Amino acid sequence: MLSQLYIKNIAVISEAVIDLGPRFNVFTGETGAGKTILVSAINGVLGARLTKDIIRSGEESAYLSALFTQLPQDIRSNIENMGFEMQDDSLLISREIGVRNICKVNGRPATVQILREIASMLIDVHGQKDNHKLLIPENHIAYIDSFGGLESYLQNYRKLYDEILDVKHRLEQINRKDREKEHLIDLLTYQVKEIESANLQQGEEEELILKRDQIANAEKIIRLLSQSKLLLDGEEDTTGIIQMFEELTDYLGKLAHFLPQMEELALKMEEISYDISDCSGDLSGYLDKIDYQPDELDLIEERLDLIYRLKRKYGNSVEEILDYLQKSRQQLQEITFSEEKAQELQEEYMRLKPLVQEAADILTAQRHRAAKEFLSRMKKELEFLNMPSVRLSVSAGRSGWKPEGQDELEFLLSSNAGEEPRPLAKIASGGELSRVMLSIKNVLAQKDQIATAIFDEIDTGVSGKAAQKIGQKLKEVSQNRQVICVTHLAQVAVYADHHLFIHKQEEGGRTFTRINLLNGEERVKEIARIISGENLTETAMENAREMLTWADEWER
Repeated sequence: MLSQLYIKNIAVISEAVIDLGPRFNVFTGETGAGKTILVSAINGVLGARLTKDIIRSGEESAYLSALFTQLPQDIRSNIENMGFEMQDDSLLISREIGVRNICKVNGRPATVQILREIASMLIDVHGQKDNHKLLIPENHIAYIDSFGGLESYLQNYRKLYDEILDVKHRLEQINRKDREKEHLIDLLTYQVKEIESANLQQGEEEELILKRDQIANAEKIIRLLSQSKLLLDGEEDTTGIIQMFEELTDYLGKLAHFLPQMEELALKMEEISYDISDCSGDLSGYLDKIDYQPDELDLIEERLDLIYRLKRKYGNSVEEILDYLQKSRQQLQEITFSEEKAQELQEEYMRLKPLVQEAADILTAQRHRAAKEFLSRMKKELEFLNMPSVRLSVSAGRSGWKPEGQDELEFLLSSNAGEEPRPLAKIASGGELSRVMLSIKNVLAQKDQIATAIFDEIDTGVSGKAAQKIGQKLKEVSQNRQVICVTHLAQVAVYADHHLFIHKQEEGGRTFTRINLLNGEERVKEIARIISGENLTETAMENAREMLTWADEWER
């Protein structure tokens, strides 16, 4: 579960340490106080896109961290397999934005993509925009697939679908009109000839650049080699290093007659003397080999210029150019021998066609099976959420093969007795969409093992008894997982186990957001404020106490 969130320099939040409980956590406060910023911060530390605009005015950088505890063994193993140490059942994820953009997992550097992968195992975040996704029928299939655990069926279909799509594409290329085909043959022939005539070699560019640098610095290289050899060999009036070591070895050898312990040192110096003499020979060899011709530099520059021109056309490196050559040869061969190749591809297409259709039919059957159970559970959830007359069904159709299969599924809903189910986009109100989305999340939650669910104003458009039911449902869900909810409704907030109040303060001409854990009378005041506004009458306070008492008795 998410145990602690640390925020520094995010929007109006200067610094905040937020401790969260294991069950139902609620954030309340006035509009604009910063409740949604908290959800954005959680999303950010788990890999969501963040820009520098989120950094608090006047600051250079922002910092976020999230501490997760009580992680199950399977998640710990997954994280360790990603290369991060797990000393216990805790995980600390941090992210800095601004001057430096750094992500860390348990103190080790990570990428944003890794944060997203870890996030998918830890938290399910439901934002306000998720409700609008329900209005797009193409999104409905994903809920069915997730509920039914149909990933393997979908992967099997996609593998065959990608294969037949590739065959179809290659077949279409071969069957182009003659004029297009002739033009393509001319183009490919020219490209292949141009690259082949260059006779490029792997690693050639790097070798040429090194050779160019050597020629350009030939005088300096010769001078340094000569000076190095001179230091070793010496001159008529100057003793070289080799002679000095020979004399040193002679002195140490004589000393060994009197000091036996010097014998080992004398032998070491003698070996070094031999090595230095060899170095002199090596330097002579290098000097003898240097033979840079004046026109060689021009030839190298011409060769590099040719490589540069080919890179502008065919790739960013010699390796990419050669890869392009191989693909062009293959494409040219396929077009040149089009009739024979077309027959092969047609046979391959006919072989794959029934396999793709079979995989698509199996996926369709599994979706229909999963949809029946999914809607049954959805109905129970919605009935609990004050939609007693709700009716649900799925409009099922078929299209041609697509990446997601051949199915066109759309949820249909009727919330009133006597009305036929219709598409959500045509009939569902904001409050109904909120309850449908909450029901979907709860049904899917029964299938996954994610320990924390976050709901950002899931109660939008809901009031009265329906709002109370949402509060009870979130309380019920929190028995098996941690729930974090941003809400404006007292009917939801009263069911929280941990109530956090978010409010703004002005200090020194600047605005700061504060987060306080409410208990006792403080919580009563906040519930009363939500009910009646800032004018806290005794009646509002009494109503708040009654609501908290009802919520406490309902749980029992």
